[in-house]
Amino acid sequence: MILVDHTHLGRAVTGLERITLELFSAEALAPLPITPIRSRGTLGLILAQQLEIPARLAASPGALLLAPGFPPSIPASLFGRRVVPYVHDCFLITRPQDLNRRAALYMAPAFRRAVTTLPWFLVNSRTTAGELRAFCRPDAEITLYRPTVRDVFAIGAEASARAATSRRVTKGGRLDLIALGTIEPRKNLAAAADIVEALRRVHGWDARLHLVGRIGWGGEAERLKAREGVVLHGYAEPDRVRELLAEAHVFLSTSHDEGLGLPLLEAQYAGLAVVAPDKPVFREVLGESGRFVDPSDPVAAAGVIDAMVLRPDVFVQAAADAMANVARWNAQAEADRGALIERLGPWA
Repeated sequence: MILVDHTHLGRAVTGLERITLELFSAEALAPLPITPIRSRGTLGLILAQQLEIPARLAASPGALLLAPGFPPSIPASLFGRRVVPYVHDCFLITRPQDLNRRAALYMAPAFRRAVTTLPWFLVNSRTTAGELRAFCRPDAEITLYRPTVRDVFAIGAEASARAATSRRVTKGGRLDLIALGTIEPRKNLAAAADIVEALRRVHGWDARLHLVGRIGWGGEAERLKAREGVVLHGYAEPDRVRELLAEAHVFLSTSHDEGLGLPLLEAQYAGLAVVAPDKPVFREVLGESGRFVDPSDPVAAAGVIDAMVLRPDVFVQAAADAMANVARWNAQAEADRGALIERLGPWA
């Protein structure tokens, strides 16, 4: 029997929930039969994770638990080899300063217990696998299970091509940059605002930074709201996100840390040029299709963007590179899925 922890679903659909829905649903793991464990409300989530899941594992000695969202609870982790977390990143350990109260008090202790004691993990990238190896048991098995990237905003290849050919800029004119994701400290969006400021002040662009995502913790949104050229759109429905992606020239990421950076790949369906930090995970995800900068040096990063957008046919080439990169990634993800289903077969 394969149990899947779906207790965190039914709330805002952020990256955590999307991964669970797309990688750990009955459809994604077919033909393996799975039994999802669901909950209602915060209290229901806590009770299910702390009591119901351990009780089910105790009652069914042949059951395996996949935990793709929240880390498995400490009581669940006591079942050792029968509990397999999906590790998105290690920031619950590596960046305690960026955690909200819920993550620090509830998630971080469970995550630390799981990664230091359990023998098998699923991960979303080679970069995450490398980071996890520093904390887990020397004999732990780490299995790649990368997500297939869908056109979640229904952009379409033809629309993407049209947007690429219509993206033209004139030095000193309008330059629109966009970032997707929750507005919270780990995204380091203050650095993105600094880059936009340098594009405006040093290079003379009428540069705008469009931030699309729900307001998170840490007061980031209030601070960003006061920055010149920054536009906060909040959470937006897919139709509106599609419009904003079509109007943008550059997708900009300045995150301190990511286990994967799924929005970068999703934005590539819009044919956007992507600029990201020069870190291993972004090079893994973007391959040859990205432009890499140091967000801590906004003037130099702005210089890279300025030179890039002024190159002839840059947006048409960026669109071609983006679609080739999505195809490369998805081929790897499909291979991961086949290997995992075979590996899980004995538990079905």
